[in-house]
Amino acid sequence: MESFNPEEALRMAKREFGEHGGVAPSLSRSSTFTVLEPRTMPEIFEGLKGPEKGGCYLYSRHFNPTVNVLARYLAAMEDTEFSLCTASGMAAISCALLQICKAGDHIVASDTVYGGTHALLESLLPQMGIRTTFVDIVDSAAVAAAMEKQTRLIYTEGIGNPTLKVADLPSLSTLAHDAGAWLVVDNTFSPLVLTPARLGADVVIHSLTKFINGASDLLGGVICADRDFIYRLMDLHTGRAMLLGPSMDPRAAFDVIQRIPHLPLRMQEHGRRAAAIAAALDDLGTPVIYPGLPSHPQQALLGSMANEGYGAGGILAIDCGTRQAAEQLLSILQNREAFGLIAVSLGYFDTLMSHSGSSTASEIAPEDQQRMGLSQGLVRMSIGYTGSLEQRIEQITRAVKEIGLSR
Repeated sequence: MESFNPEEALRMAKREFGEHGGVAPSLSRSSTFTVLEPRTMPEIFEGLKGPEKGGCYLYSRHFNPTVNVLARYLAAMEDTEFSLCTASGMAAISCALLQICKAGDHIVASDTVYGGTHALLESLLPQMGIRTTFVDIVDSAAVAAAMEKQTRLIYTEGIGNPTLKVADLPSLSTLAHDAGAWLVVDNTFSPLVLTPARLGADVVIHSLTKFINGASDLLGGVICADRDFIYRLMDLHTGRAMLLGPSMDPRAAFDVIQRIPHLPLRMQEHGRRAAAIAAALDDLGTPVIYPGLPSHPQQALLGSMANEGYGAGGILAIDCGTRQAAEQLLSILQNREAFGLIAVSLGYFDTLMSHSGSSTASEIAPEDQQRMGLSQGLVRMSIGYTGSLEQRIEQITRAVKEIGLSR
């Protein structure tokens, strides 16, 4: 496979300027748009005209000029034909899956996914007649065995939340396509690190709330795919995104657009610091999980798929053994050491830390958490880039030693 530089792809994407020549795209907050001729309106409703077909806009729940600028940038980054921005990451996941699946269909999904995604697959979609089989996504034989005649897609996260398992995307793509199914990949943990479309994914999803926006001040999601799929999502009669209405606010889109240019710099620094902290903890004998460590079972796999220069991502985890020890570690790191903040989400410029079992994975039943390898003592950390790295290593070293997580 030819090399791919997502930073270069972003730079080479069509640059959008403001309508009066501003270096930033114009912010179009209009909810509805006029047409010059009456006959244009029915052509838009019939799908004959649109933003990419004559430059015609209808209504901001359909397409919006500012949101479309962000969509084009993200499609360039993910090397897909187009993308569709949504109000949240869960909106992106829900609309994509519901566009592909109907009653009677079946999904094979990783058992290591965000808790909200797990709840969607396990509890909500069955009410619509869509079944899911959860599997250990790194076990190719288990994935193959779970496939059925009714299987419409394989769903996985590139790097799993929160256990940090790495999915073999080329192999999963082969399994899916041989069965006439789709491969849908949530790439929220690894923007720029992985380019799933180049590894065989049909649909790539992000929660823009996280690394891509980077400031923890808005919600957003994106679905990256071929142009036909995006237009089906926005079909006026059957498009799940059009009819369910999870539209991104153009003001949020404008803010994300302004942060896209420094995403490569941010991801490089997130990855550099996470790798250094993980290595320091590993040297101490702390039970640390990080895809860039030799001790991680998928380190070589990630290296074979990753884009050069972005490391292994900005997320690491520490297995404290028990929830009590995990909460003690979190308290010391926030309230005494000022290492980071106890909060869900990730991709912020400060380090965010949480006890996964009782927060972002709380929708998953305890027995399922145990089955998927989620320790009751697991602390997930999204490593920020404030403060000096040396200071941060000293802070976390003192904390893990205090609670007996070192040799």
